[in-house]
Amino acid sequence: MTPFLVIEIPWDPNIGHIGGLLLTWHGLFTAIGILIGVQIALRLARVMGFDEDDMYTIALVAVPSGIVGARALFVIEHWERFSREPERIIQITEGGISVWGALIFGFAGAVAFAFWRRYNVRVGLDAASIGLILGLGIGRLGDLVNGEHLSKTTDLPWAVVYTDPNSPAHAHSLAFGPHHPATTYEMFAAFAIFALLFPLFYRWLYRYPGVTFTVAAGGYAVTRFLLTYIRIDSPDVALGLRVPQVVALLTLVTVCSLACYWIRLGPEDREPPVPPGRIPVRRTERW
Repeated sequence: MTPFLVIEIPWDPNIGHIGGLLLTWHGLFTAIGILIGVQIALRLARVMGFDEDDMYTIALVAVPSGIVGARALFVIEHWERFSREPERIIQITEGGISVWGALIFGFAGAVAFAFWRRYNVRVGLDAASIGLILGLGIGRLGDLVNGEHLSKTTDLPWAVVYTDPNSPAHAHSLAFGPHHPATTYEMFAAFAIFALLFPLFYRWLYRYPGVTFTVAAGGYAVTRFLLTYIRIDSPDVALGLRVPQVVALLTLVTVCSLACYWIRLGPEDREPPVPPGRIPVRRTERW
C-alpha cells in the first residue's frame, strides 16, 4: 500500500570534493556531532570537578579510537562487500560506519587511557556519555540526508523515498517504495535520552558517579535493539537476532551490572553541580 503522504529526500549525499577528499553530508554531520559532543563533555567535566585539560586529552584518544572502531565493525559486518575491493576499507568519507563500533572502541580507548593516567574514570564516563548521546543524535541528521541505512517498507505518512541516484537508498526506494526513516527515529530517541539525563544527573545521579553513563548506554541499547527490527542492513547471527541486537543485549547486561554495583557502593558526599553557564547562588546565614 502506498501512503497518501510521502517525504521525498531529493538531496545528493555528496557535497563535493576538497582536493582529493570527498565531502558528504554524512561526514559533515558526524564531524559536527563529535565537536558538539566533546564541547558538552568538557563543560560538564568542569562543573563536576574533573580537570578540563584531562578531559580534552581523553577526547583526543576516544575520537580516533571511535572512528577506527566504527569503520572496523562495519567492514566486519559487510566483509563480502569489501573482500572484493579491499581498497574501499579506508574510504570512510563515502559512508559505512557502525555506531556500535564507534561507541565500544571509543569508550574502550578512553577508559584504558584514563586508567593508565589514574583519572577518575566514573566521573569522566558521566561527562562523556551526556555529550556523546547528543552528538550521536546530531550525527544521525547526516543519515537522514544520505539514506545509507535501509529499512522496511511502510504505509505510514512519514515514510521516505530517496530520489537522488547517488543516494545508497535510491535503488531500495525504486524497488520497494516508501520505507521507515529508522535512523531518524534513532535521532529523536537520542535527543530524548539527552533531555532525560540532565534533570536526572543534576537532581540525583551526580551523587552516584558512573550511573549516568549506564543510563545513557542502556537507553541507547534498548533503542537500537528495537529499531533493528525495522532495519534490513545487518546479517542474522543467532536465534533470529542481528549483530546490533546481540551487541545491545551484551551492553545492557554490562551496564545494568555496573549500575547495580555502583549504586550499592552508596552515594558520595558531593556538592550539587552547577549547570554550565549558571552562576552559583551563595546562601547567607541569618543570626
